[in-house]
Amino acid sequence: MKKGLLLWICFVAVLLPKLQAQQNKQGYHDWPAYGNDPGGMRHAASTQITPENVQQLKVAWSYRTGELEQYKNNHAAEKAAFEATPIMIDGTLYLSTPSNIVIAIDAVTGTEKWVYDPKVNLKDDFSEITSRGVSTWPGPGVNSDGLERKIYVATIDGRLIALSADIGKPVKDFGNKGTVDLRAGIGEISVTSPPAIIGNTLVIGSSMGDNQRLDYERGVVRAYDVLTGNLLWSWDPIPRKESDPGYETWEGEKSAQAGAANAWSILSADPERNLVFIPTTSPSPDYYGGERKGQNLHANSIVALNASSGEIVWSFQTVHHDVWDYDNAAQPALITVERDGQEVPAVAVGTKMGHIFLLHRETGEPLFPVEERAVPQSDIPGEETYPTQPFPVLPLPIGPQKASVEDAWGLTAEDKEIARQRIASLRNEGTFTPPSFQGTMVAPSNAGGVHWGGVSYDPQRHLLITNINRLIAIIRLIPRERLAELESQNEALLRAETGRQEGTPYVLKREYLFSRDETGIKMQSKPPWGTLLAIDMQSGELKWEVPLGVMYDPQKYPDAVNWGAINFGGALTTASGLTFVAATVDGFFRAFDTENGKLLWQDQLPAGGQATPMSYEINGKQYVVISAGGHGKLGTTLGDYVIAYSLE
Repeated sequence: MKKGLLLWICFVAVLLPKLQAQQNKQGYHDWPAYGNDPGGMRHAASTQITPENVQQLKVAWSYRTGELEQYKNNHAAEKAAFEATPIMIDGTLYLSTPSNIVIAIDAVTGTEKWVYDPKVNLKDDFSEITSRGVSTWPGPGVNSDGLERKIYVATIDGRLIALSADIGKPVKDFGNKGTVDLRAGIGEISVTSPPAIIGNTLVIGSSMGDNQRLDYERGVVRAYDVLTGNLLWSWDPIPRKESDPGYETWEGEKSAQAGAANAWSILSADPERNLVFIPTTSPSPDYYGGERKGQNLHANSIVALNASSGEIVWSFQTVHHDVWDYDNAAQPALITVERDGQEVPAVAVGTKMGHIFLLHRETGEPLFPVEERAVPQSDIPGEETYPTQPFPVLPLPIGPQKASVEDAWGLTAEDKEIARQRIASLRNEGTFTPPSFQGTMVAPSNAGGVHWGGVSYDPQRHLLITNINRLIAIIRLIPRERLAELESQNEALLRAETGRQEGTPYVLKREYLFSRDETGIKMQSKPPWGTLLAIDMQSGELKWEVPLGVMYDPQKYPDAVNWGAINFGGALTTASGLTFVAATVDGFFRAFDTENGKLLWQDQLPAGGQATPMSYEINGKQYVVISAGGHGKLGTTLGDYVIAYSLE
């Protein structure tokens, strides 16, 4: 047995009882990782706040980070998003701001304990300015008696920093005086999600703007020793050597130049099985794969790695040869389901396509049938899209899988006709219609379906809860030599988002099926545009689905309450049968009945709540906390609030 593995087993054996004792204390529940447990179920065991008394929720405390001044001083507002979910351990909340300032707050009073500023230069050219949270060691919920608790933050300028949980100062014997340079030997990567911690190992992915060129940075996943910062192993999702598993699925002379396939979302860990689960993304560039023909393993996959060695245990690909930017954006949720009277360890995977895959945690085998079905093929010279894609038989796909001219929508007859003409002009053959010269309708869009807000799971009710976007994208490839000519002829094309895709013959233009004018967004596809839903993971059946949020003034448009809204951020479930979610562009924080989706409570936040809430209990009092700081790209109200709710 390897020495490192033996030490890890001893570590778990000694400290696991302390974890159980900590969580069993009367009236006390920590929230020690981004998703509460290392497997990201995002479920709170507390039962004090119930469907019967949730109407009594009030603000217990509100804290302001001061981050707004950072945006003003550096003109960063258009890219900034406060997406953090705090962790809570031993009575203290720890969180990170979009610029990676780490803050410790008293979990009962909201009083600031310490602040650490890594001094990220926000004038640098970041694709986005966000941080979804921090991680802690010793592992989630473990009593740290005799050990110095540490807080880890990974920054958008590519640093991994270890801080003392007590005083917020860098741990000098970690890396170089508390810091590991994640860009060394890799390139211009960012990190927007907290690392996974399993035993004494810290595992981390990266984020990158992967639609700008073919030869982008490699999407390497790396593991470090939590005490020293020494590199333990690294794993590249793209096979580079003939001996690497999946090498034969990358075809073409330039395929070895492809980068990305990185893991920018939340990783999940299973300490009992010594596994870490990696949600990988599209290879670079996102929308043209002519230089990387083939299936492209292990991009767009859920990959289980041995946490001690980084070796692949199993891999399941959710999209073959991605040309739609269908990253695995959601954290894989490690849940337990029943099959034939036996408890089965599983991984629930929510995707942008609206597909929910349920896989055996130890083997990656589907627990509901998955079929390979023929899909539309590309007519772009040089492209060879994959002939089939995996479709789960159960659960049925969620979100818009196709749209037609009959689905055109507008507030007025004129608006509806404009939408109808726009839809009629596009290539539109259903799910996985590939990019085209004329413009292709992509439903669901790269914004979901299920987006980075992911899923939560209520183990008592066997319900998987997720909020989704029902947006439709429009993507168009343009021969590089014709870009200037076509932009000069078409103002809308000039304004559309551009992906340079250097190293390929084509430039990408991306829009969405709505328009903007002085009155705001004009949706062009039929509502709802955002929903909250529950799936029974025993049967795979959709139990309920309800509109989430409001995009138009209900006083002017009474039906707007049924139309839903664009949303980013996830949901939280509680043992008492509540589902809490903010996420929507209207800035409300809401509570629903988990059993039936009935809206029970809502409160207007002072800024956009594009984050995932968390909950904890101290001295018999339950708190629900949400970050409310808005989202620059989404255009919601910016702020710098952390707000805790409790019963009076």
